[in-house]
Amino acid sequence: MGSLFRSEEMCLAQLYLQSEAAFACVSELGELGLAQFRDLNPDVNAFQRKFVNEVRRCDDMERKLRFLEKEVKKDNLAIDDTGENPPAPLPREMIDMENKFDKLETEMKSVNSNQEALKKNFLELTELKHILRKTQQFFEQAALYQQDQETHVPQQYDDETPLIASEFSRSFNRFGFVAGVLMRDKISAFERVIWRACRGNVFLRYTEIEAELEDPHTGDKVNKYVFIVFFQGDQLKSRIKKICTGFRATLYPCPETPQERREIALGVMTRIEDLQTVLNQTADHRRMVLSQVALNIRVWLIKVRKIKAIYHTLNLFNKCLIAECWCPVVDIDRIQLALRRGTELSGSSVPSIMQQMQTKENPPTYNQTDKFTSGFQAIIDAFGVSNYREVNPAPFTIITFPFLFAVMFGDMGHGLLMFLFALYLVLKENRYMKHKPEDEIFKMMFDGRYLILLMGLFSIYTGFLYNECFSRSINIFGTSWNVRAMNFTDNDVFLATNPVVTLDPNKPGVFRGYPYFYGIDPIWQSAENKITVQNSYKMKNAVLMGFAQMIFGLSLAFCNRRHFKDKLTLYCELLPQLLFLCALIGYLCMCILYKWSVWTVAQSNTAPSLLIGLIDMYMLTDPKSNNRVPLYTGQYQVQIFLVIVTVLCVPWMFLSKPYILYKRSKQKKGVQHNRLWYTCLDSQSDDDVAILHHENNDANYGKQEPESLLIIMLISQFDMSEVIIYQAIHTIEFCLSCISHTASYLRLWALSLAHSELSEVLWSMVMHTGLATSGTSGAILSFFVFWFFSSLTVSILLVMEGLSAFLHAIRLHWVEFQSKFYKGEGYIFSPFSFTLI
Repeated sequence: MGSLFRSEEMCLAQLYLQSEAAFACVSELGELGLAQFRDLNPDVNAFQRKFVNEVRRCDDMERKLRFLEKEVKKDNLAIDDTGENPPAPLPREMIDMENKFDKLETEMKSVNSNQEALKKNFLELTELKHILRKTQQFFEQAALYQQDQETHVPQQYDDETPLIASEFSRSFNRFGFVAGVLMRDKISAFERVIWRACRGNVFLRYTEIEAELEDPHTGDKVNKYVFIVFFQGDQLKSRIKKICTGFRATLYPCPETPQERREIALGVMTRIEDLQTVLNQTADHRRMVLSQVALNIRVWLIKVRKIKAIYHTLNLFNKCLIAECWCPVVDIDRIQLALRRGTELSGSSVPSIMQQMQTKENPPTYNQTDKFTSGFQAIIDAFGVSNYREVNPAPFTIITFPFLFAVMFGDMGHGLLMFLFALYLVLKENRYMKHKPEDEIFKMMFDGRYLILLMGLFSIYTGFLYNECFSRSINIFGTSWNVRAMNFTDNDVFLATNPVVTLDPNKPGVFRGYPYFYGIDPIWQSAENKITVQNSYKMKNAVLMGFAQMIFGLSLAFCNRRHFKDKLTLYCELLPQLLFLCALIGYLCMCILYKWSVWTVAQSNTAPSLLIGLIDMYMLTDPKSNNRVPLYTGQYQVQIFLVIVTVLCVPWMFLSKPYILYKRSKQKKGVQHNRLWYTCLDSQSDDDVAILHHENNDANYGKQEPESLLIIMLISQFDMSEVIIYQAIHTIEFCLSCISHTASYLRLWALSLAHSELSEVLWSMVMHTGLATSGTSGAILSFFVFWFFSSLTVSILLVMEGLSAFLHAIRLHWVEFQSKFYKGEGYIFSPFSFTLI
């Protein structure tokens, strides 16, 4: 498992770069992605650094490219993505790139402004065309009405007809009018305001423009109305124009005579045709320019971002271009090779120098991952990044996490659906890697595709053990039970009228003497006591699996202590913790296995209760004194011994380590008292109390970052009370967690039961309804019921139940498993890498 089991060994290196080769060397290190640079100018403002002008130039180029990209997407052009990863251009190429981008931006802005002006003129002419057409129709209607009046055709008015309308119907030539266009959503309010402001002394007519018009500023489609307002007097005219201005209506001159309106309309149509030709040519030119941009914009963006990242990294160096970086020890040769390549590319004759530094700072944690292990490592890092060289739980989580999930989600059908979904993501990963999904939830599922794949595969396996496929059992190997041997009054009639029976293995011939070949017998699907039997089985299995994982966590803690040569913690904490857990929970697991192995079905009525036996153990009660049958011979004596062990482990954990720390501090009292000491309670060295002293004028004073909890004190004053409190907290926490964590693993049983029962309810209340109906109506009903059943299965059982089991599996790993050995107080290795950028 290599570096996945423990993080890579890191070293702090110092780089001496020549000014002419610095850019190329950093570029090669960015392509390699194995160096994490430290900021050597923490007190310098970002605007006062050496390469701030270059960073600003890169920001400006990036802004221009974002503008061009926005224009390309605005025209719905596909951006060419060939997957090319060009190297960072040299600094002298920046001027050519700036000139090219500036020219493209200027040209595109000029095209946009010209196109917007043309569209604005086109919109005005189009609106004027519709005004002339609509007003001409209105005046023609008014003229016809006036002819009818002259022939003495009586006119009917209702009570709501305005007086001006009746006057207008008699002679419209005496009225002035204003014509224009207005947005459709404003026409109702406009009509009300006109009426109230003019007190009903105007006549308003409006009609909708059938064709959608394009807004020249936004490019959106808008709907507008043509309106004409008739009035008398200059005062009303001024008031109407102010109202039109307030509603942002566009007014157009409209001649009074039909001949003038026809002449203007012909001129408008000619100008519209000319403008349309110019607009088409402008759009073709714009599309041609953007097509060339779409071919290269991705490569340009990569180059600019690389240049910007390089200069940002160079700003972390000091003025002499000396850098400090963390890097893996195994990759030092590759880093030196990259520095040589950068020096050769720059043409420098002076090589770059790299040398390792001695430091007491905590190195970053670097766990190498690939596309398969990255999802599991992300679960661990979400809790906390492991300490440097601490055991990494990720390789074990690859197996334990999907397995614990599957214990709660065991169903062959549901696991198969989950497996097929993840398999699709795995097979299509190249396509999704090129075009990252924008949906955040789908992106998370894609990143964890291999995790979901294993979760589905393990769920198929546990579903096979539970013998459940969409809550139905499958008889593969033949049942081991003979129901007819239960000797009902009339077996055939009883079995036909009773869908479930109570299985009793004590009756002769009912149990054939050999178990089902693998998994749970399918006969339990029709057993009335199914839940009672399976609950007992799954509950005890949950306790066994929880104890096994907690013991495994303590064994990993043992690996940690050995690696860091921490003998004090190994013998004063880890060993009593192991004895305490085994004497308490391990004994319970041994009793479960013993009862399964030794006690038979015939003895089930007299078999002792494990829970009562555990209570009697710590009540120091002999089972025989209460007329109860002991689980095995010598049970009372064994339990007394285990109780004594658990009681002795508590002061062992609580007092032994503080006492040894106190004795060691007494031995150091000969050291000068005017020095400051850093005393480590949980050291990772052979000597548990690592004391690092510095003179007040030491250059490294205040730069130490020890890994474990430190108490800063004078050596002449060893604060025993703080040590005792610290140890008491950890002792109490471990003793209580042995019970609480074991009980927490019962969630494996609870969620497995919930998932099984919910599946059965969904089948019996939905799918069974369609299948139970016979004939043509049953076939039609089954078709619709199937899709309803499928949607509920996916939404409730796969998504909601799957998410619930996923969160509970995370809890079991973060709290119950990792708390035994995992600190998670490190910081992750973040190298300068173009791939990450």
